[in-house]
Amino acid sequence: MKKYAMVIDTKSCVGCGDCVIACKTENLVPEGLHRDWIVEDVSGKFPNLNMEIRSERCNHCSNPPCVTYCPTGASYINRGTNIVLVNKSKCTGCKACIAACPYDARFIMPEGYVSKCTFCEHRVKKGLSPACASVCPTHSIDFGDVNESVSNVSKLLRKRKYKILIPEAGTRPNVYYLI
Repeated sequence: MKKYAMVIDTKSCVGCGDCVIACKTENLVPEGLHRDWIVEDVSGKFPNLNMEIRSERCNHCSNPPCVTYCPTGASYINRGTNIVLVNKSKCTGCKACIAACPYDARFIMPEGYVSKCTFCEHRVKKGLSPACASVCPTHSIDFGDVNESVSNVSKLLRKRKYKILIPEAGTRPNVYYLI
């Protein structure tokens, strides 16, 4: 079985926002809403400051609370790919999944259903990378099957140190940040 993951290199991301624009364009995300976004995280005390820039989105968790708390079954994991999706025809817009997501990665579309990053599943089915990864000018975003030992994401996770966001939530995310 495939297990898709995204690896984002925080050392090479410059925060240009090309990934955000590509996602909005590819997925027809309305103005004012977003499936991914750029975070600038500054830590330390002057003059010893560190800044990390990263592209964030749904973490396509292996233990997704959004799926657990969805009362209609609209939120689900595609068992063939581990991509977390929303069936908009089953979604009532109750926002239980939004409240359950520790990554703040879901929103309500104007039509009343919940939307989120899909890892551009429609592109992946055609053998393409998600829109965000395909346009990144610094090649900071990699996507692939972590169960395939020769995939670039598998190689990066073996070679580089990485972190996940909010590990204490127990969601087992599939978006990794190289540090």
